Amino acid sequence: MQLMTTCEILGGGTAGLTIAGRLAANPQLSVAVIEAGGFYEIDNGNGSVIPALAPVQHVGPGTEGSYKQWADAVGDDSYLFPNFLKYFKRSCQVTPPNLEKRFPTNGTVDFNPRAFDNSLGGPLQVSWPNYAAPIATWAQRGMQAAGILPIRGFDSGDLIGSAWVANTLNPTNEQRSSSQTSYLNRAIQNTSIVVYTQALGQKILFDSNKTAYGVSVNTAGQIYTIRANKQVILSAGAFQSPHLLMLSGIGPRQTLQIYNIPVVADLPGVGQNMWDQPYFGVSFRVNVETSTRISKDPLFAIQASKDYLLNNTGILTGVASVLGFEKLPARSRANFTMATKSKLRTFSRDWPEIEYLVENTFDGYTNNRTGETFADPYQYATITAILVAPLSRGNVTISSANPADPPVINPNWLTDPADAEVAVAAFKRLRDIWQNMNGTTVGPEFYPGTANVRTDAQILAYVRNALIQIWHASATCKMGKVGDPGAVVDSRGRVFGVQGLRVVDASVFPVLPPGHPQATVYALGEKIVEDILGGD
Repeated sequence: MQLMTTCEILGGGTAGLTIAGRLAANPQLSVAVIEAGGFYEIDNGNGSVIPALAPVQHVGPGTEGSYKQWADAVGDDSYLFPNFLKYFKRSCQVTPPNLEKRFPTNGTVDFNPRAFDNSLGGPLQVSWPNYAAPIATWAQRGMQAAGILPIRGFDSGDLIGSAWVANTLNPTNEQRSSSQTSYLNRAIQNTSIVVYTQALGQKILFDSNKTAYGVSVNTAGQIYTIRANKQVILSAGAFQSPHLLMLSGIGPRQTLQIYNIPVVADLPGVGQNMWDQPYFGVSFRVNVETSTRISKDPLFAIQASKDYLLNNTGILTGVASVLGFEKLPARSRANFTMATKSKLRTFSRDWPEIEYLVENTFDGYTNNRTGETFADPYQYATITAILVAPLSRGNVTISSANPADPPVINPNWLTDPADAEVAVAAFKRLRDIWQNMNGTTVGPEFYPGTANVRTDAQILAYVRNALIQIWHASATCKMGKVGDPGAVVDSRGRVFGVQGLRVVDASVFPVLPPGHPQATVYALGEKIVEDILGGD
């Protein structure tokens, strides 16, 4: 069986649906989305809808300096922050916090409204929840006492400081706003877009001129082809995009030959250069309300559900939502080796090294969740440190030519000695912040505790055991200049060595800007759509 369309997007995530929704608005194009999963409201229910349970933080752009490094790496000034900013603005619209419903009222939000432009009609909803976690207010005070000062949000190209972070949140019902609820739903209502769900992309198909003409798809065991007479856009993410490229014959020749995959384009950078931002935390028992009460107090859980469903208020409308970013202070880096100091100078001067994330729950056993529920009356909170200037690089590869076999992912966290030194310093800063939250903690540090985690060696051992991904993996099909042996796509997402194929998602980042990548992925999708509609 063969189906025909003008453009097909392989992957229905953040970038894929941004591109699909914008392209479908052009009546001259027929657009199809091929998605291995389904609609998340059906597949995962409340876990992907209710903000307290779903990923909703919209940190905004990285720093101006980080996009300068991006632009320099790919030889394209359209990625300079002043030029790239319009795509962030085009993707979303902002609604200020509802001060009548937001509680407690001491969670005062300060943001720069000029970082947004609602007149552009961006479909993604950005706002702040109708709840301000008390622990976040205390944590921001602790950060300020430790030298991390409050700033006007994270949407203006400057991250260093602390703020209440905006969420991808529909302010009318306090549900998660996503590329599906915004870009795709608008397209479904107004265009002829077609979405194939539960459709596993097997490989991208090429003709004798190395021009992509379609995708082989498997739905419930039935193999069929969806053809595209203009182009194929791969948007499957940092793990699946390189996986699918290799299955399709694009990647390191040696790897492809091992699994008898015909080589279409020998690109050794496919699956390499993986940036990631691992994190770890310090947890305390606290004397303020946190989400751990939901699992300990059935009556509180019932009331929280009523508040959310009837009034769009309460603890289920959001997470702790205060973040902090910093370059480590002089005293924290005093004992860094000269090699580490030199490596950290490769990042722009405005590029923070650590992000501090306040969590309204216990998050200590990050790689062993079995120990998280405690049969005691206490409430718990965690502050985590995220390495946002990582120097270790991971990789992604294949284990067979079978599309059903998952990719092999090697994150390589802390393999660069500089990352290990920075992680130890960041852990100590977590303790600094907690020590400045006087009157909030109950008893000594709960996890990992100070009894066996005191020396640098003990701290590093704890971090290596506790750290985990925060789902920011990027750069496995990196963008670059012609002649860059590690580059997979050019600055417009076009795959080197073939025709009619682009990759557009976090995998093509040449660097992973500090902050969270979601907003940058939306902006990237908007930019590449402009390139395509402009005749590129």
